[in-house]
Amino acid sequence: MSEEDDMDFFTFPLFIFLIFTCINLCRLIPARRNPKLPPGPTPLPIIGNLLALGDKPHLSLTNLAKSYGPILSLKFGQVTTVVVSSPETIQQVLQTHDNVLSYRFIPDAATVYDHAELGLPWIPISPNYKNHRKIFNNYLLSPKALDASRNLRRMRIDKHLDNIRRCAVNGEVVDIGTTLFSLALNLISYSIWSMDLVDTDSEMTKEFKATLRGSLEEMGRPNISDFFPVLKKMDVQGVRRRTAIHFGKMLGLIDEMIDKRLKMQETPDFTPKNDMLHHLLNMKEDNNEIPLDRNQIKHSIFVLFSGSSDTTGSVAQWAMAYLLKYPKVMCKAKEELLEVIGKGNPIEESHMEKLPYLQAIIKEVLRMQSSFLIPRKSESEVTILGFTVPKGTQIIVNLWASCRDPNLWENPDVFMPERFLESKARNFEFIPFSHGRRTCPGKGMAMRMLYLTVGSLIHCFDWKLEDGVTPENLNMDAKYELILVKSQPVRAIPLLI
Repeated sequence: MSEEDDMDFFTFPLFIFLIFTCINLCRLIPARRNPKLPPGPTPLPIIGNLLALGDKPHLSLTNLAKSYGPILSLKFGQVTTVVVSSPETIQQVLQTHDNVLSYRFIPDAATVYDHAELGLPWIPISPNYKNHRKIFNNYLLSPKALDASRNLRRMRIDKHLDNIRRCAVNGEVVDIGTTLFSLALNLISYSIWSMDLVDTDSEMTKEFKATLRGSLEEMGRPNISDFFPVLKKMDVQGVRRRTAIHFGKMLGLIDEMIDKRLKMQETPDFTPKNDMLHHLLNMKEDNNEIPLDRNQIKHSIFVLFSGSSDTTGSVAQWAMAYLLKYPKVMCKAKEELLEVIGKGNPIEESHMEKLPYLQAIIKEVLRMQSSFLIPRKSESEVTILGFTVPKGTQIIVNLWASCRDPNLWENPDVFMPERFLESKARNFEFIPFSHGRRTCPGKGMAMRMLYLTVGSLIHCFDWKLEDGVTPENLNMDAKYELILVKSQPVRAIPLLI
């Protein structure tokens, strides 16, 4: 991201607003707040409450909730927005009114190449959406399918561990963030089409990785078109144009992989691969599931890559950061691994149920770094706790607020995995993968990847922070993109055990 693009999250060039002052003249005098709307700060003319958010919207919205309550309303430009921040109000959105609040508020960037109509996270609730979910849940990401491909993930982990061992022998510092993103990319890549996408000299591999990262950055970039629909056609910041370039390259590369597989299937000595691409290309119309066409397959593969590699890699990096900052937690986790698995033995996915403390660590990382669920849109007017949510309202579920609420969590700002060793039911206090019909279908895959990755790194190596960095001064600052990512990479030296 260039320096000129590194702006506060909702701060935009003032000249844009001046250009459209005449168009929006009627908005210079703020309309009276609908008395039935949830409470909230008075919006400014034209821009509404955008400037109140800054570059850390999860913190800003949490502070606003302390003043206005667990359900509040804001105006982001032309867009009426309701934010829910407590288990009770979150349950109202994700369960009680799930039938009308499961639609998506579509960012302009997601409309390129019809991705909003073809990519599972954005598809409107419809028979098409239900068909996509069935295919993901029953074929691609079911426990049976994940069990069948776990040896592939084990092989990818071993390959990356060998690279880290070479660094350990040479005393080299490892950029943990880059390493874990590459590992996550390879884990999902091998599950999709049985080949690596990093650590090779292929130009296609390099382009794929760069294009995926570019796509994710553009999707997470603040876009004035999302707050002023009147500006969408103009694409003032060029976000849609740049996203289209990345998407076009990405879909083209996926096309090449599909063509390669189809040609391989025509050869007499072809051995079917037990991967996701094989299931997508050879799915028959049965059990009320309709096979996806080629365009739908391409967008589904893009969703699998973007959802798994970026999110899983980021969470794994946060986990290593917290373990390096809290060495006693690291020590306790290593003791559990040594007792259950034994020295020198590899971690298998089948071990996970026997490692409750490692599970608690991953859950605590997810709690500490939760921000927002993907925004929703009300398909019709609903009432939540006596307040009106008009049709077309953007709904933001603020997980950060509920996961850091001192009334719900003891010492919520302290990293304390032991809290998840208790049998206490969490309900809507802790839902990192959402709930209801929009629950993330990749939850099972993500948790397996996280356990396997983090567990392997701390079971196979001891770790020492690079010179000049101590657990006390290790930078733990986050920046908001589509998720909360570390503002500075974690760098440490692996030590052979």
